[in-house]
Amino acid sequence: MADSVTLKGNPITLNGNVPDAGQTAPDFTLTANDLSSVSLSDTTGKIRLISVVPSIDTPTCSIETKRFNQELDNTGDNVVAYTVSVDTPFAQKRWCGAEGVEKMQLLSDYKGQKFSKNYGLYIESPLGASARCVFIIDGDGKIIYRQLVPEITQEPDYQEVLSKLQELAV
Repeated sequence: MADSVTLKGNPITLNGNVPDAGQTAPDFTLTANDLSSVSLSDTTGKIRLISVVPSIDTPTCSIETKRFNQELDNTGDNVVAYTVSVDTPFAQKRWCGAEGVEKMQLLSDYKGQKFSKNYGLYIESPLGASARCVFIIDGDGKIIYRQLVPEITQEPDYQEVLSKLQELAV
């Protein structure tokens, strides 16, 4: 049975099961703002924070990405952080420039939504985008933490995410 979340209180079924803590994270190749390809395996050995959002151009996604960008000042050099959305790399680049976001690397899942589908987060209808979810993946590719936000329009529990990140980044 697929995981589910709500959108403005209405139940939304995701395309599959979202991987949980203890599982190996599916590798991915996504497109960065400069159109280069970025894979999970590119950062083997580092702690990876992956914030998955429906669209960077919505208020909640924007707030979330800026908050994680700011909080990265409190982590070590062994942490790499990504925001993944189905927005085009061009829209992500424009948004980063306008908002001054430099530490969170925005990655685009616009080519077939393979990341969203492989991670069980894809919402076919009505969004054609991903559910909101935060993962922390260790240097060996194991998911250490997962927070599937139950209501898409709400922000994640930052304190819980940041506490786990601090614990691992020591």
